[in-house]
Amino acid sequence: MTHRFKLAGAAALALTMGASVAQADVLFWSTQAKPVEEAQAMREQVLGNFSDKVDYQPNDGGPWLTRLQAELQAGSGTIGVLGALHGDFSAMDPENLVDLSDLGVMSSSDTFNNLAKLGTDDAQYIPWMQASYIMAANKKALEHLPEGADIDALTYEQLIAWAANVHEATGEAKFGFPAGPKGLKHRFFQGYLYPSYTNGVVRTFASDAAVTAWEDFRKLWAHTNPASTNFSFLQEQLLSEDVWIAFDHTSRLAQAFNERPDDFVAFPAPAGPTGRGFMPVIAGVAIPKTAPDMDAAKALVAHMLKPETQIATLKATNFFPVVDVALPDDLPPAVQAAGGAVAKMSGAADANPGLLPAGLGSKGGDFNRVFVDAFERIVLANQDIRTVLDDQKGALEAIMNETGAPCWAPDAPSEGACPVE
Repeated sequence: MTHRFKLAGAAALALTMGASVAQADVLFWSTQAKPVEEAQAMREQVLGNFSDKVDYQPNDGGPWLTRLQAELQAGSGTIGVLGALHGDFSAMDPENLVDLSDLGVMSSSDTFNNLAKLGTDDAQYIPWMQASYIMAANKKALEHLPEGADIDALTYEQLIAWAANVHEATGEAKFGFPAGPKGLKHRFFQGYLYPSYTNGVVRTFASDAAVTAWEDFRKLWAHTNPASTNFSFLQEQLLSEDVWIAFDHTSRLAQAFNERPDDFVAFPAPAGPTGRGFMPVIAGVAIPKTAPDMDAAKALVAHMLKPETQIATLKATNFFPVVDVALPDDLPPAVQAAGGAVAKMSGAADANPGLLPAGLGSKGGDFNRVFVDAFERIVLANQDIRTVLDDQKGALEAIMNETGAPCWAPDAPSEGACPVE
């Protein structure tokens, strides 16, 4: 299913026990909210009203994993609750995590709750917070929506028609795409286009469904601002009105909503034949089997899913809630707009998440390059789609075989390296 980490020797425990937890009832060991300001906000605003004392200790992935491995190897430890990304948990042996199915808390997204089972029948972690990429539009574009289209439930066919309508009405191609040198175009292909058309990313890279996906993206590109190859933060083009409809990361759209909140609308990414592909950055909370006080640890996990705690976490980290909450009016306009779009997208009945690549190590850049090269050859150079995909397939296979990285959602699980079928 997934690769499992090997436990370090117990001697490592002595080297990583520097943080004193004598004054805390629960040690919250996290890879998230590491910047000093965020960590302090977590301690004061998110955890300050918890019934027990909490020692919130954020760390980089290496030290986080070393201490966890050492405690598991020793068979006892001081870590009460783990905070980490989905990819961190998916690399673990589920036997080392406490089943949280009976805790009575979960996210409002069935998609996220299923991912948190890590391929088992049990809740290995509880979704905690999320970030993502979304769509945004100038409200001037809304009158050009195709008849019967729901902006919160668009299909790619409707998005293409909408962009075409705007193009015809204004005489300008006003769809915006982050295809610049620093743009996040690869994440669109990996987390949005491919899951929406092929229900995969690696296995389905060169499939017939992938050919259809690229054919449709070419249609969209015909109505895309040609300067998009220089665009990296679409908030700038939304504000200049060079672009009326855009895709980008929530943080790269924020300035537009904060400066002119009444002029723009945020909405979910469109759906294709195999669902509404989107790339969530999911963080979760879990309990290691060596937690010293299981009741206190479970109480802290439950605390993290309370609506008021989710709002406090949003303010502290800019990660969005995973439960249904009413966002307060004192949040920045960008947070309110993006929060609603992210919630609708992750909670959609046809949601089909394409997770961040995992297990690639130093080859992550090469993996991204495969998708960028395909885009440049197919869309910019207008080369034959089947020829390009068959050619790029070899490069992708080499990366997967060298890293041995197993498949991640929405690709079906693999034993060993994820195959390019």
